[in-house]
Amino acid sequence: MEQFKFHVGLNVKDIEQTTNFYQRLFGQEPVKVEKGYSKFELENPGLVISFIESKSPSPKFGHMGIRVNSQEELAEKKKELEALMKIELEETNTSCCFAVQDKFWVKDPDGYEWEVYHFLKDDDKMGGRDDISEEKKDLVGCC
Repeated sequence: MEQFKFHVGLNVKDIEQTTNFYQRLFGQEPVKVEKGYSKFELENPGLVISFIESKSPSPKFGHMGIRVNSQEELAEKKKELEALMKIELEETNTSCCFAVQDKFWVKDPDGYEWEVYHFLKDDDKMGGRDDISEEKKDLVGCC
C-alpha cells in the first residue's frame, strides 16, 4: 500500500519570498512554479504543500511542524537553518500539546509558524504559551 501524504495549501502575500523561504526550510526546489503559485512535494516528511498568492493571507490557524527522529537530527536541522534564516525561539524539555519536546521555531514571510521538534515523551498537561516568558509569547504558535 502506498504511503499517504499530508497536503496543505496556504495563501501568501509574495510567492517569490515564500518560495525562497521554503526552499531553504525544506532544502529542495519546488516541483511546480507558476504565476502566483508554487508547490513542494516532500518524501520525508510525506507532505505536499502549495502556496497561492493572495492580497490578504491570514495565518491565524495555528502552526505547522516537522518532527525529526533524534536529538542529532534536530541539532543538524537547526545548524542548517540558522545559516539561512532567523530562529525565532528555541525550547528544550518543553511541555506542549501533551508532549515533552525539544524544538525551535521559524516564521515564513507571511507569519506562518513552523516548529521543528524532537518528541521526548508523552505528558499529562497541555502546556503551551502559559509556560513561556511574556516577551516570547508572540513568537510561537504552540497550543
